[in-house]
Amino acid sequence: MNNTINKIVEFIESLSGEERYLLFEQLEKRRLLSNYEEQEENIKEYLEIVESDFGDYLPSLEDYEDRLAKGEIKW
Repeated sequence: MNNTINKIVEFIESLSGEERYLLFEQLEKRRLLSNYEEQEENIKEYLEIVESDFGDYLPSLEDYEDRLAKGEIKW
């Protein structure tokens, strides 16, 4: 493990300033993309939950309004 880390450090140190900049720029883009994909998945799950709960809400509301109009329940 240490040998691998040392090789990576040596490689980075051997790069010119511009090459280092490009390397770190690409690594940052990958990190941001990874975070975005993770957030996108969380948003999809949240929307599925919201949409599934809303699907039950509307029929229940209509039933409540009908029962209220018939006097079966009071406000």
